Amino acid sequence: MMRIIVMGQQAFGKDALAKILDAGTDEVVAVYCEPNREGKPDDPIKEFALEKGLPVHQPSDFDDKEVLEQLGSYKADLMVMAFVNVFVPEAARDMPTHGSICFHPSLLPKYRGPSAVNWPIIMGDTKSGFSWFYPSDGLDEGDSLMQWECDIDPDDTVINLYFKKIYPKAIDSVLEVCDLFRAGNPPHIVPDEAQASYERRCTKKHARIDWNKPVGQVYDLIRGTNPAPGAWTTLGGAEISVYDAQRVPGDGISGRVMAVSDDGVTVQCIGGRILIKRVKAGDGKVPASEWAATAGIAPKMELGT
Repeated sequence: MMRIIVMGQQAFGKDALAKILDAGTDEVVAVYCEPNREGKPDDPIKEFALEKGLPVHQPSDFDDKEVLEQLGSYKADLMVMAFVNVFVPEAARDMPTHGSICFHPSLLPKYRGPSAVNWPIIMGDTKSGFSWFYPSDGLDEGDSLMQWECDIDPDDTVINLYFKKIYPKAIDSVLEVCDLFRAGNPPHIVPDEAQASYERRCTKKHARIDWNKPVGQVYDLIRGTNPAPGAWTTLGGAEISVYDAQRVPGDGISGRVMAVSDDGVTVQCIGGRILIKRVKAGDGKVPASEWAATAGIAPKMELGT
């Protein structure tokens, strides 16, 4: 039985912790997560760990001598870093006997960085997956312990790719990760740096729709930002966020509304059209047909001007 520290946050960290506890093969000696944010509730992993009677620590600086001494006092065999946004220096990572292993939702070394689920869809890739890797001081750098690959289907959104494909397999893989260390001599998959890429955080500024681009690129942007940060366009200076959509054939002037129906609002791009099905034009998300009726959307109007 190994002594394990689980470091993580949000639902993924909580579910990874639960997976290890439910298996009962190893002992979780402590849980580490980000400091509380002012005005925000406790992180799900913190709440769950406290319910299970586990010690929880939320250091703001892992370089602090007392933090390192406390981490070392647990005499852990392995630290499982499940969805971690804070920087953890080498001194802390190497404290457990077998060091640390970290999760990343891409096929490293491609898409190093914080929006690794968004960018493969936006870029039109047909494959994604996840990696468990040996973290270094570089962002998402280091050899991988294991990788899992899946298809990105033509209509996959971030919701489909992450929550329906990557997430459940990644949670299941936590036990395999522990087994590989327990067995001794865990694998080291050396990254091919020629394939490496780093993409910045996908934010609102990256998600603006350019209707003058090929329809495939527009559709990939909408899929790759659904549900967050949300693709968006404008109508008469007002912003409209675009979520569920469908690619449909047709020619015409880019950016122009070609049809309005119960199915939604059809907008022209280069080489095809986008049928917008769900939008946010105010406080909440609504069917595009409802928005069209309220805003008086009609054929020949133009978006993005």
